[in-house]
Amino acid sequence: MKAEVFLPDDYRPAEDEPFMNERQLEYFRRKLTSWKNELVAESRDTIEGLQDSSRNIPDVADRASEETDRALELRTRDRQRKLVAKIDSALRRIENGEYGFCEVTGDPISLKRLDARPIATMSLEAQERHERREKVHRDD
Repeated sequence: MKAEVFLPDDYRPAEDEPFMNERQLEYFRRKLTSWKNELVAESRDTIEGLQDSSRNIPDVADRASEETDRALELRTRDRQRKLVAKIDSALRRIENGEYGFCEVTGDPISLKRLDARPIATMSLEAQERHERREKVHRDD
């Protein structure tokens, strides 16, 4: 088992320290874990809310409105379920020593990008190339 890495509350990864050192990895591990815990808690709340609100509404318009709200909520939760899978994948990359490196080029992903989107798997340049290629193929 690994020794716990001390991380001050105000720590932010900096460009002047070694890339993906123990402190940076711990910072992103905590950030990802916290994000995942929030999503799981929200999902739990949604499930409880849907179970509580499963009542028979006699007015057709009110029932339709509630069904629309429920469908929207379920779609949001499905998106969040996929996001949790991406977070789990990022946590596995941290454990495997692959986190922070572009899966296309192998180059480091900028710390600013990882801080803004900790589940990123591509550098900004590789992501832009991917999106341009995707757009070209979509237009065909």
